[in-house]
Amino acid sequence: MRSVHSLKSLADATRAATWQRHDAVITITNLRLRTYIGFNPEELSKLQDVVINGELHYRADAPCRSDDEATALNYKTMTKCLIQHVEEGRFRLLEKLAEDLLQIMIDNDQVTRAKITVDKPHALRFADSVSVTLSASRQP
Repeated sequence: MRSVHSLKSLADATRAATWQRHDAVITITNLRLRTYIGFNPEELSKLQDVVINGELHYRADAPCRSDDEATALNYKTMTKCLIQHVEEGRFRLLEKLAEDLLQIMIDNDQVTRAKITVDKPHALRFADSVSVTLSASRQP
């Protein structure tokens, strides 16, 4: 009769042979910032709200095994870069702001795929918001 330990080892080996871990997904939700965005005269002279939502995909095998923060994607550092870029910048188009933020995200070698949505609340009279979404993935 097999021991509980050997049955667990057999189950672990079988499970490892039948499934593969996919990328981890880190989600940044409703990052609310202010920047100069737009091209109308009043937009050029006053800060406006933008709301940023992002997804970062990365291989997380090492951090899942090791529980070591040095192997994980540092989303705090990345978020600080996003904040600095938005708050120090001036943008005419949401597309340009979204592209810049996406570039910051994919410049990290750990990131395999990224998606960013930038909302401009109250940009249209009868709408809560207008948004632009961009995504990119690293070629294998």
